[in-house]
Amino acid sequence: MKTKIDCNPRIQKLHERNLFLAQNHKRDIYVDNPEFLVYHWSGKAAAFSPATGETAASVEERINCGDHNCRVDNGLPFPNVSDIPSKVKGFSYDANNFADDYAFFLDHSPVLIHPQERIVGEFNWQLDEARYFKYPEENQQLGLEARKAGAGGISFTHTCPDLSIGLELGWGGLLDKIRTNKAKFQAFDNQKSAEYLSAAETVCQSIIRYVKRYADQADKLAAGEANPQLKENYRIVAQSCRNIITAPPSSFIEAVQWINFYQVAERIIGHGNGYGRLDQMLIEFYRKDIKKGMLTHEDARDLIAELYLKYGGNYFSFGGRDKELKDATNEMSWIGIEAYDMLGGYNQLGAMWHSDIDEDFWNYACDVVGRHGCGAPTLVNYDVMRASELRSGYSEEDAWNIAYSGCQWYCSVGKEYNDQDLNSLVLIQPMQRAMAHAADFGIDKWADFWAIYCNEVGHTADALVEFKNNTYKWQSKVWPEIVTSLCMHGPIENGRDVTDIRAVPNNYTSVNVLGVPNVIDSMFAMKALVFDQRKYSMTELMQAIKENWSGKEIMRQEFLHQPKFGNDVDSVDEMAVSISTQVRELLESKQNIKGFNFRPSLFQFMGHTYAGPMMGATPDGRKAEEPLAHGMNPMHGRNTEGMLPTMRSFTKLNYAEYQGGSFQVELHPSFFPANNSRGSLVEVFATNFFEMGGVQINLNVLDVETLKKAMEDPENPKYKSIVVKVTGYSAHFTLMDRKFQEEFVERVNYQNL
Repeated sequence: MKTKIDCNPRIQKLHERNLFLAQNHKRDIYVDNPEFLVYHWSGKAAAFSPATGETAASVEERINCGDHNCRVDNGLPFPNVSDIPSKVKGFSYDANNFADDYAFFLDHSPVLIHPQERIVGEFNWQLDEARYFKYPEENQQLGLEARKAGAGGISFTHTCPDLSIGLELGWGGLLDKIRTNKAKFQAFDNQKSAEYLSAAETVCQSIIRYVKRYADQADKLAAGEANPQLKENYRIVAQSCRNIITAPPSSFIEAVQWINFYQVAERIIGHGNGYGRLDQMLIEFYRKDIKKGMLTHEDARDLIAELYLKYGGNYFSFGGRDKELKDATNEMSWIGIEAYDMLGGYNQLGAMWHSDIDEDFWNYACDVVGRHGCGAPTLVNYDVMRASELRSGYSEEDAWNIAYSGCQWYCSVGKEYNDQDLNSLVLIQPMQRAMAHAADFGIDKWADFWAIYCNEVGHTADALVEFKNNTYKWQSKVWPEIVTSLCMHGPIENGRDVTDIRAVPNNYTSVNVLGVPNVIDSMFAMKALVFDQRKYSMTELMQAIKENWSGKEIMRQEFLHQPKFGNDVDSVDEMAVSISTQVRELLESKQNIKGFNFRPSLFQFMGHTYAGPMMGATPDGRKAEEPLAHGMNPMHGRNTEGMLPTMRSFTKLNYAEYQGGSFQVELHPSFFPANNSRGSLVEVFATNFFEMGGVQINLNVLDVETLKKAMEDPENPKYKSIVVKVTGYSAHFTLMDRKFQEEFVERVNYQNL
């Protein structure tokens, strides 16, 4: 069993800087309003609220999600956006207009090299803080209609580029590839594709200039530095940056530096991509440098730790299977987890379990989760993820190279634009419409009510499909993701942006479904008390929840104390399977204009925290002021029988039929006996859960009473360092919006199996 690895002085200083930035609100991410959290759409096109620039929301309007971002507030003045090309020459919805703005923005981004760094480059500003980012009016109207029906979503990043393309070609090779394909389309008189590749050329050239500026700045700092150790760091930075200005990386440090520059260049465009299987991408660089004697295991670990500190939100994966479906664990898998073990705290990494995984590596990953107690690495089931992709229609060639890529989602690396994590179907709204219909028309049979409910869910899905398909008509014009396109299989060859039709092999639309456990509990209670026992009419129930159960506490308690999801009660769990299956089959029957079906994900980012008052009270006995259930997890406090019964309820669904469904677990420290290692217990629990068919575990080890004290004394150094896995992302607890904190402490804190 490994023990925590200590940082050396250089990494420790970088770690301290990173903590200072995080704990002083220099890495925060915001949303404009609660509606965006619920519907992933608020009439604005940007996925998250810009923090600076002319489009920034006011401090009073914004909701702080915590330090879930790689963006660093450097305190420098924002670029003069009046000089951006689209404001000087005029705005238009086309890739070249976009590329000119991007190049201007990157050219005016600061080049900052901090003492002790060997991996350089930070993301300071987003392009949507300067460039107009909004869809045409026709799209806005369809978005409003979808929202009324209970759906929404903005198409924006949330895919997984294949960085091995860039590591093999380098920026110069990518530029040559763009130019070769542009000439081909020009010869065919395909002006649309040639013009897109002209835009890609502009973007790639701007990145090359950006890398060169770092090399030049490092040379300048080295020349003026008297401290030998700092001088050597600057020299190393200058050499690695200069070597990759156009040539592909040839050493481990150059590969890590290339990856960081790519992340910075891409995140200026948009928030939310995963970056694949780091152990597979870097293993040959590592082995080659080890053989040459120019790298040690410890050196590699330090550089990966530095990569984590630079970016902050790394969705990298480790483990899983190779192309022959054998265990893919290698030396870099260990280094990737060890680097996190050195740092602890905030990060997003995935350890991909499968039935043949290296037992020692899996034990270590579980031990790190247990010791650090803040959900990193996220534990995911490679076999279920791969089966889910194959079931959707992916080829074996595309499905094996699957990677955990975001909060609860996964991607075929470089082969998929799945529009993940930012589409929403709020299942409570069609249920409420079905209830109103049943009350108006005196429906008194469960089968009839179920049919009405299914029809209303269909209405919501239709509104979502119409809105999304209109979005897809405009997406590549409004906000092309050109940097992402450079490292995908298809866009450059096809002369189409990754967001466009027929750009990549797979374009399934994934939809987060909000409020499923509340609908399960509500439908079960209504079936029992309204339709089977006929104790209450639907009209009485509608009136009670309209008044938030006021004066109806006895009635509320009857609905509240019907059997609930999460306690291994077969009849309730059968309802869970029926409701989940209905929405899945419905979405799978719908196609987007790219020719692929919609897929449900039993998860929602943070909308459950704010959705309660928007939805009002519900027939499960929930009051309007309470939050909804998180994802597919039982409603707060309702799984009363322990963790194993909850696991059994949870895994009665087949997660290969869905596109994510994380099991959120908050454990009190007393859950772990003093004479047992936490890692061993986490390993037993996680392995059993995955063998039962679960797909993902987010595990926190924390004391609720400590969190309550942190809420009251957030500046206390004892509490400022507390990091929690909130849903699919991690953040410092004291930085989050108060409502997020309040919802988090209400979750079940398991103290026994």
